[in-house]
Amino acid sequence: MARLKVAVLISGRGSNLQALIDACARPGFPAEISLVISNVAGVQGLERAERAGIATRVIAHRDFAERARFDAAIDAALAESHVELVCLAGFMRILGEAFVARWRDRLVNIHPSLMPAFKGLNTHERALAAGVRFTGCTVHFVRPAMDDGPIIVQAAVPVLPGDDAERLAARVLEAEHEAYPLALRLIAEGRVRVVEERVEIAGGTGTPPTRVLNPQG
Repeated sequence: MARLKVAVLISGRGSNLQALIDACARPGFPAEISLVISNVAGVQGLERAERAGIATRVIAHRDFAERARFDAAIDAALAESHVELVCLAGFMRILGEAFVARWRDRLVNIHPSLMPAFKGLNTHERALAAGVRFTGCTVHFVRPAMDDGPIIVQAAVPVLPGDDAERLAARVLEAEHEAYPLALRLIAEGRVRVVEERVEIAGGTGTPPTRVLNPQG
């Protein structure tokens, strides 16, 4: 069976990219990363891709006077590599509505909160300020609005006494490294479909817990 051809868009160190690279290297994994695009030259994520033998491109947003032209350059690179799915992994640019529409339900992002809570930046600081007992991460299909779209996978992370934003971010990032490869596998296996802006996943196994308490008492 042919593996799903994936591109990953990055802007920095690429830790989630590395999680996807590691997953795709496992025997029988149903997807392969054929291209990594960064809008910033010289970032660590490009080095990660090169070490794994993955083709890389730098498409610097500053080289384009209009966002539409930047988006078109990315789209052309994806078409040239015959990409079927795009994963955003720390890609710090907002893609235009036309690009998002063209890649509808083939464009995936990961956000460090349990959406719809804490969209945007400074998620961990805002979670701590709100006093929530759980936070986490969300893998979702991208829609034109920022940090919006049908949810594919979520992972919950408890907020512990004495947490600061750095400690909490580190634990959420560990969850991201599990959630993103899981979402990619489910998509590549053809088990994910969007119905009325909600994701349905075929073939789920196991019984989820009915409740999780934090603190547990």
